[in-house]
Amino acid sequence: MKDIFSLALVREIAAELRAADTCFDVDAFVARSMDGLSSLELTGRAAHIADALHEYLPERFIEAAAVIESSLGQELPPIGEIGRTALRYMPHVIYVQKYGLDDYEAAMRVQAGLTKRFTAEFSIRAFLVKYPERTYEQMLAWADDDNAHLRRLASEGMRPRLPWAPRLRAFQQDPRPVLELLERLKDDPVLYVRRSVANNLNDIAKDHPALVIETGRRWLKDAPAERAWIIRHALRSLVAAGNRDAIHVLGGTQNPSVRLSGIIITPQRITPGEATRVSFEVESTAQQSQHLLTGYAVHFVKANGSTRAKVFRLRTLTMQPGEKVALSTTVSLASMTTRRHFPGYHRIDAIINGEVHPLGTFEVKASIPIPA
Repeated sequence: MKDIFSLALVREIAAELRAADTCFDVDAFVARSMDGLSSLELTGRAAHIADALHEYLPERFIEAAAVIESSLGQELPPIGEIGRTALRYMPHVIYVQKYGLDDYEAAMRVQAGLTKRFTAEFSIRAFLVKYPERTYEQMLAWADDDNAHLRRLASEGMRPRLPWAPRLRAFQQDPRPVLELLERLKDDPVLYVRRSVANNLNDIAKDHPALVIETGRRWLKDAPAERAWIIRHALRSLVAAGNRDAIHVLGGTQNPSVRLSGIIITPQRITPGEATRVSFEVESTAQQSQHLLTGYAVHFVKANGSTRAKVFRLRTLTMQPGEKVALSTTVSLASMTTRRHFPGYHRIDAIINGEVHPLGTFEVKASIPIPA
């Protein structure tokens, strides 16, 4: 993806800025941006171009922000897919974060414009840290805005554990201001916004599980389907971890009575890059119907030989007494940027309403190098 920041795109950005400011030095900006660009990765390239913006936009940030606002293209539809094209505005966002912190009003205006074309969820966090009360009031205002991008920014920008961003320690310690804001968004008409609300709650649940469980229990009273989806999505990490209270909030039967049979793991020996198939049958042995949240855990072997469990969801079932349901899944050992695979025995467990049911193991063999 880093290749999106190419000579062609730098020239496009320069032309847009020149159209907004006839004094903008296109040639110098392009030369400065391209100097050393090819050796950098995605965010490094964006930051490099942001520094070039700082050199060739007007020195006063309020004037530079006005140029950026005038150069912006068409607003994105609020469907939750930013896409590669929108990444073209990453340098602009980084520029605001690095060079706009001392000009609050202008920075807020330009971030509002940028988030409608890309996202300002990363840059806004610097302002939440430097101007916590003032920026929080702005986020509350955006939560009530007619524009879905701004409402989504109000939630996404305040996520305590936003991926690839510094944590907001104050909200990790006391998430009540975040929850107050999310109350305004829990019935938002746009899925793009509701998904952010759910992800924000999931962040909070990692530090304050009981608080999010209680919020979910309260929000589920007379909840429309859209809000119920938010709660299911928000509690996903707690459910995956087997939190009984979270499972119960979602209607899971406490102390479920089940029997597992027909367990098959095949093949039982694979190498990294291959996959194995796991199947089993669940039988309800209770005297009444049961609501079951099913999943499975793979205990992946680490480099030092220890294991770490990764939990995956399967299906939500409502089962009558004596009913049987067949479940199956594929465990892939394809290479991933977030997980390396190592030789050893990998245990697999079924998880039903938080209760662990061992299924068996499969062995990962070391890959055999192919001779040149």
